[in-house]
Amino acid sequence: MSAKKPVKPEGDEPVGDGRDPVARAEELRALIAYHNDRYHRLDAPEIADAEFDALVRELRSIEADHPDLAVPDSPTATVGAAPSTLFAPVVHRVPMMSLDNAFSGEELQAWADRLAKQIPADTAFVCELKIDGLAISLTYVDGGFVQAATRGDGRTGEDVTANVATIGAIPSRLRPEVGPPPAVIEVRGEVYMPVSAFEDLNRRQAEAHERLFVNPRNSAAGSLRQKDPSITATRALSFWAYQVGELTATRGGRRGSDDDAALPPELTTSQSKTMDWLGRAGFPVNPERQVVHGLEEVLAFCRRWEESRHDLDYEIDGVVVKVDDLAQQRRLGSTSRAPRWAIAYKFPPEERSTELVDIEVSIGRTGKATPFAVLQPVFVGGSTVSLATLHNEDQVRAKDVRPGDTVMVRKAGDVIPEVVGPVLSDGHRRRPAWTFPTHCPVCGGPLVRLPDESDTFCTNLDCAGQRVQRIAHFASRSAMDIEGLGEQRVQLLVGHGLLVDVADLYSFTPATFEGLEGFAELSIANLLGAIGASRDRPLSRVLIGLGIRHLGQVGSLALARALGDIDAVMGADEESLAAVEGVGPVIASSVVRWFGSDVNRSVTERLRAAGVNMVEPGAGSTGGSAVRAQTLAGRSVVVTGTLEGLTREEAEGAIMARGGKSPGTVSKKTFAVVVGESPGASKVTKAEQLGVPLLDAEGFASLLETGGLPAGD
Repeated sequence: MSAKKPVKPEGDEPVGDGRDPVARAEELRALIAYHNDRYHRLDAPEIADAEFDALVRELRSIEADHPDLAVPDSPTATVGAAPSTLFAPVVHRVPMMSLDNAFSGEELQAWADRLAKQIPADTAFVCELKIDGLAISLTYVDGGFVQAATRGDGRTGEDVTANVATIGAIPSRLRPEVGPPPAVIEVRGEVYMPVSAFEDLNRRQAEAHERLFVNPRNSAAGSLRQKDPSITATRALSFWAYQVGELTATRGGRRGSDDDAALPPELTTSQSKTMDWLGRAGFPVNPERQVVHGLEEVLAFCRRWEESRHDLDYEIDGVVVKVDDLAQQRRLGSTSRAPRWAIAYKFPPEERSTELVDIEVSIGRTGKATPFAVLQPVFVGGSTVSLATLHNEDQVRAKDVRPGDTVMVRKAGDVIPEVVGPVLSDGHRRRPAWTFPTHCPVCGGPLVRLPDESDTFCTNLDCAGQRVQRIAHFASRSAMDIEGLGEQRVQLLVGHGLLVDVADLYSFTPATFEGLEGFAELSIANLLGAIGASRDRPLSRVLIGLGIRHLGQVGSLALARALGDIDAVMGADEESLAAVEGVGPVIASSVVRWFGSDVNRSVTERLRAAGVNMVEPGAGSTGGSAVRAQTLAGRSVVVTGTLEGLTREEAEGAIMARGGKSPGTVSKKTFAVVVGESPGASKVTKAEQLGVPLLDAEGFASLLETGGLPAGD
């Protein structure tokens, strides 16, 4: 079976009103066919999902306004793309349809209103996470796995049986506890690559100086379509089951016939019971699903997961809402491409494509030179992005992004925007590969890449770029929390010669700001008040603020609590520091080297003389070097929300200082979940589902002290 490769039309941009609808419809159909082929058959998309959805929505709007322009083979009436010729074709006995999308509560309401005309208003819905992976069909005959196929164009897919057989999560036989198996059952679901596996794969690619993969979805699809199954086996793919397709009790029978009586009743009554049966049969079934009643509960589920999507080790791009009752599903039926009884609520996009205008380098507080992308502004992840990180020289080389490229940009929640990779199209002429500069863009000093490291540094300690970043870091929320002293103000003060190092902050008076733009009487008073308040921060925050390389929040807290005061920290040798839980030899060496500098010691002493606190409240005796009792050795304790008197980082540091681990997700191995104010709902729900104890601040204090759960937990 062969498929003609679509040719990309000239110009992707939607046009304004006044364009000839006939011409625009034809252009859109050609564009959608081209991008469909890139996504489904080649696993090499050139635009983000949100941009593809926008093209489809524009075409659908034109066809709605001009019904005479609708044609039977329009992309609005078809599914997926023609299968490739690399694998044998598989004809789906029950078509693998697509889903209609909703992008707002109003569109969800319109869908529910359409349903209400045919089924009762109190209908139960099943809400399931929409996994960002590759749709797959698994066929079992008499309980044994016999075939796997991709969706293809919905009617004909690709035979990928040998590759899917390497995925450990997919059972080779149905479990006997579900009873006699159906003669034929086709289980549909999503093959995906866990985020942790994707990151590990890219780490291996970087170590081998190979090009990095763009995202978990494309990596999963490409891994599944390998001609050599042994390559697929190395890619740590997994699977979630979400539906049943073909189902017969007897060979040659069909669903809806009298043979249904011989089928397990769960498979013929409701979607939720079907999922329960699939779980008992041995299929991975996503636990984050819920039966709800009414649109308000549907929307609440959608909003919760839109906020919590990054708590998972797999990517989701929305929620699938289905009518639970299978008889009602049959009554509602389908259009030519999608069931009427289900809809996908799509989350706002976190990936968009845009032009990479240039690559520049910024200088950080330690002198680290970090390349970043200057972008044509694009709205992604809830904000307009014009700059994005490129991490280091090796990452630029591995991603092979160049000025002038169209690139994919990702912004996940509050995460710093990142360039994922280039979007390469046939025939596009690229500029030469970007090379790392040899001199600092701020001071002109040499840039040096350290041996056996991926980072490059400006070696001029008097570099103004480093100075600004060091002081801004000292004033940041995670360090001394000096409100009103952001990077721009620091730059202004450094530029006027008023700030050379962080100790200068504590000599400021109202007269310091005379004649400076942006400093009115009230703002001066507020800034001086914030500087004064910072004198009382604990030692751990001072250590964070000093910006010692490798020493972060957890290590600073561990050192402060183990050693007690600044004199003990400055006087300790590498061996003593490395013995502190959560520190280790790399951090210990960096701390000793930092305090070995006369300049750094001078700044520290000037901070002390200015009244900055140099003691950690509640730590061991002054000058002591005792390591905290390892009451949580080997235990995993998750923190969610804000605890009185502790930041989340400090709470996590307290756990680690006692030998425990504090991951960001809840699992069966979690010993307890500490719940503060405004906790993450998904973590609390997951803990309740798994029976993991929940602790308040008082219970947490007891846990740290004894290592055990308070009575009653």
